[in-house]
Amino acid sequence: MVKIDLGGCASFEKDADYKEYVDKALKAFDVLEAETGAGNDFLGWKTLPVDIPESLIREFEEIQADWKAKGVDLAVVIGIGGSYLGARCAIEALSHNFAKQLRKPGDAPEVVFAGNNLSEEYLAELMDLMAERNCACIVISKSGTTTEPAVAFRIVKKFIEERYGRKEAAERIVAVTDAKKGALKTLATQEGYKSYVVPDNVGGRYSVLTPVGLLPILIAGFNVRAMLAGAAETREVLKVKGEDNAAVQYAAMRNALYSVYGKSTEILVTYNPKFFYLAEWWKQLYGESEGKELKGIYPASVTNTADLHSMGQFIQEGSRIMFETVVTSKTSSRSVVIESDPQNLDCLNYLAGQHVEHCNAMAQLGTKLAHIDGGVPQMEVSVEKIDEYNLGSLFYFFEFACGVSAYTLGINPFNQPGVEAYKKNMFALLRKPGFEEQTAAILKRIGE
Repeated sequence: MVKIDLGGCASFEKDADYKEYVDKALKAFDVLEAETGAGNDFLGWKTLPVDIPESLIREFEEIQADWKAKGVDLAVVIGIGGSYLGARCAIEALSHNFAKQLRKPGDAPEVVFAGNNLSEEYLAELMDLMAERNCACIVISKSGTTTEPAVAFRIVKKFIEERYGRKEAAERIVAVTDAKKGALKTLATQEGYKSYVVPDNVGGRYSVLTPVGLLPILIAGFNVRAMLAGAAETREVLKVKGEDNAAVQYAAMRNALYSVYGKSTEILVTYNPKFFYLAEWWKQLYGESEGKELKGIYPASVTNTADLHSMGQFIQEGSRIMFETVVTSKTSSRSVVIESDPQNLDCLNYLAGQHVEHCNAMAQLGTKLAHIDGGVPQMEVSVEKIDEYNLGSLFYFFEFACGVSAYTLGINPFNQPGVEAYKKNMFALLRKPGFEEQTAAILKRIGE
């Protein structure tokens, strides 16, 4: 279960300012729960933890078993933004840090990701990997025409069909797409791919607990039932309105720091590399939900202690535009103790007998104190440990808090109108049919 500690903000805010934003966040909570706010046709994520049927999970397990019988050891997941970040977050967090190096026959397939960039080298090197492995593919796209995943899927699909034959390829490709329409849905129907639905009332960045995230996470060998259970329990807790509601507290504090004290950048801080992609998922969730109408808190991230040796100087003494939200797990699943050394050349014998995680915790506490002294407020969001249950809890907490926070800010949390601007320019420069006028205008603008 997620817990929040606001103590690191106490010396920066007046109680009256925080209370004002708690009141605003409670009003936003009412809007979110009553489903009367802007974008209320995209609130299907709220009940996903209890809406996902057991029959769907069993279907995913049938795919898992079928691919295992075929000897599949590499699953290529194609998607961009919310169509891959949630799954990647969970898989990276739950996997052994050196899973690739320790792979052995019979392990769950290694999951790799494509369709989130347009790098020719990346795709060529993906083909090198696929040529050495037994492959299958999950392609995730509501429309099937988003450029990055569409390009990747065209290439991956051709490879699988040429290697295994078109009939066998249909058993090695699964589509997660619209229920009724779109290029990918049409292709899935034509080719006989198993197909699962991206719900119409769930935006991509809120979709980790739909087939978008659950299927890749299960294929990678992890317990999605536990993840849904963690999200479901957190949902029940966050449904209770009150000043002690963790989502209300988080939304109120971050909006007060932004609106009253000018803290326009939020840094999500982690002290475990397994949480690296949690930060990447969080950045999309908050950046795309709140960055509109010339408003919003800029979401950034660091992974400490590594980034204390790169970004630490700026955070400590740079522009005072930021606050930190530290996401941490209270316990480690492994145990490594520092031993005494007879020579003590590294002068570390004073740590003999200590767990490495104790050193990590003291680094976290020391950094907290230093940053507060340097003018950086800090919140802490914690879970007991890194596992499926607690990841589900984190996913739901941040999604719910994002809805409350954006409504507090006066923003529709569920649209992303600015995302189309670069696409129109890219299509024009690529000379996509239908963009001839835009092509001519851009070429004139850049002097060609």
